[in-house]
Amino acid sequence: MTAAAIVPMEVGSAERPAWYTTRFGQLSLTLAIFTAVIVVWDLYVRLTGLSALVLPAPYDVWLSLVENTLSGHLINHMWVTLSEILLGFLLGSVIGIALGTITAQSLLMRTILGPYILASQAMPKLALAPIMVIWLGFGIAPKVVIAALICFFPLLENTIIGLTSTNPYQVELFRVLTASRWQLFFKLRVPNALPIIFAGLRVAITLAVVGAVVGEYVGANRGLGALIIAAQGSFDTPLMFAIFVYLTVIGIVLYKIMELLEQTFFSWRHVKPGD
Repeated sequence: MTAAAIVPMEVGSAERPAWYTTRFGQLSLTLAIFTAVIVVWDLYVRLTGLSALVLPAPYDVWLSLVENTLSGHLINHMWVTLSEILLGFLLGSVIGIALGTITAQSLLMRTILGPYILASQAMPKLALAPIMVIWLGFGIAPKVVIAALICFFPLLENTIIGLTSTNPYQVELFRVLTASRWQLFFKLRVPNALPIIFAGLRVAITLAVVGAVVGEYVGANRGLGALIIAAQGSFDTPLMFAIFVYLTVIGIVLYKIMELLEQTFFSWRHVKPGD
């Protein structure tokens, strides 16, 4: 048997259709699945005769979405929630990365701060929301703080993991070359940690959406979360689903923005030698 005969084939490579490997093919498959979900949803509502109060038909949701968007009702509330998301994400990211950097410097720091950090995440944020409203009022501040509390943990964990997972042989090489502690940190540990930190940023930006809405549930008269509570009180289920669409789109767009920033920031990682 020749050497070429024992080279393993990529799993599924023979069965994979050529169109699937193209961007257009992947997008077409995604749209086909989305269309199938909408069709099944619509058929289920029609065949079971469910009330719109329980589960509105896709067309009813679409009408509510268009009507409330054109009237500016959803847009106005969206800007409030978006500002809370971005401010909470910024605050949580700064605290998470800073505290993660400090904690990663020594095992003693991780041992001392670890239980308190874990306790801060074990406490359900929805339970903290009423306290934040009492302390900070009904303005934007409690929503920003809750969003920051929810999204800072992934940044903290990923920063610690990134800064402490440097290849020990590379660390030893830097020390052999008499690199200072700051040179070791900024030229080796930080570049090694950045991809992991960006992964945490992608997770944190979606969690910030959850945090902002949770804060609005408890005490707010503006924002998409507050609008969900108002729609629930008036039994306007199509509007609730329309708000869900807005929140989903916001989360996806923000995630894609972070993904684009990561690809731009690390574009050099994808450049082949000689290009």
